[in-house]
Amino acid sequence: MPFSSLGLSSFLLKSLKQQGFKSAFPIQEQAIPAILNKEDVLGIAKTGSGKTASYVLPILHNLEHNKATPNRHIPILVLVPTRELAIQVEEVFQQFSSFLPYMFKSLAVYGGVSINPQMIKMQNVNALVATPGRLLELIDNKAVHLDSVQTLVLDEADKMMNMGFKAEMDRIIQQLPKKRQNLLFSATLSPEIKDIERVLLHKPTVINILPEKEEEILIDQSAYLVEPEKKGPLLRYLIKNYKMQQVLVFVSSAYQADLVADKLRKNHISAKAMHGKRSQGARLEALNTFKSGKTRVLVATDLLARGIDIDFLPYVINYELPRSPKDFIHRIGRTGRAENPGEAITFVASEDMHHFKVILKKAKLWMSLTKADEMDLQGY
Repeated sequence: MPFSSLGLSSFLLKSLKQQGFKSAFPIQEQAIPAILNKEDVLGIAKTGSGKTASYVLPILHNLEHNKATPNRHIPILVLVPTRELAIQVEEVFQQFSSFLPYMFKSLAVYGGVSINPQMIKMQNVNALVATPGRLLELIDNKAVHLDSVQTLVLDEADKMMNMGFKAEMDRIIQQLPKKRQNLLFSATLSPEIKDIERVLLHKPTVINILPEKEEEILIDQSAYLVEPEKKGPLLRYLIKNYKMQQVLVFVSSAYQADLVADKLRKNHISAKAMHGKRSQGARLEALNTFKSGKTRVLVATDLLARGIDIDFLPYVINYELPRSPKDFIHRIGRTGRAENPGEAITFVASEDMHHFKVILKKAKLWMSLTKADEMDLQGY
């Protein structure tokens, strides 16, 4: 469906056209008209399906007609679980705001950096994208007020609940006006999401976009049975032998991320680690060089990878298995995005075989398993 048929203003259509966007994805087709109509929305769709644009575009449209709010009393609040996702969402607001007929300012705020510059930048903000902890700090410092919020968005709501933000979320919601529009987006429809829906949403439009069978072929999946001591040589073999570029490698800890990246560099493969123990500047630098192609491999933990949004990411490698099937789906969903094909490869140690089978069963997946001990990894 073309964006021009969804009711968006000519200013937004001009921005979409300039950037080459023609047809809306399914989540956008259903969410945009509902949000334009000021309805509450619960949107469930897989990672990479266009959820962010599905709320940013109608919010920007509606903001032109919204009642003005006093300085530091923000009308739009988007809550996200990670710094990287905050930056990504704010970039989408900027991406589509070029031709707006009114003054518009968005800001991303998050912990791990000094709060003072963020407090100064809070002047005349229309749309604030925030992690819960930093938002509460700004509220405590009277740098921002929530009593004029007209639209609340919870993005990656499933992750926020899993990460233990409930107490912080409760404090924030208590400070919001009762009359407001609520938008809840998630990649999964978990019991936690249903709980939030009951508390936050009023007669919501529920959108649940199930992946079509033909979409599954966008991600070519395979697995290798490999013992832990052979994972490093196998990773380097695959990257070098298949001349892989832009490879996102998932590991389970910050320590492992540093270790794997260091081994790759020692074998003349450009790589950076991205995890919560790195400074915000180091994390952004790692992400930017990876996106631009200057860094060949990014080794990341699950949480940090939520902010990696690349339309054409050709390779994802699960160096270690995630804890849950949901995390597995999030991981492989970083590739095969926006109608571009990708490849997802999973390393499975013999001790993890039972867990791997559970993941496949619950995620309703099947893939071939190659034995790495039958491969010549000498010299890698």
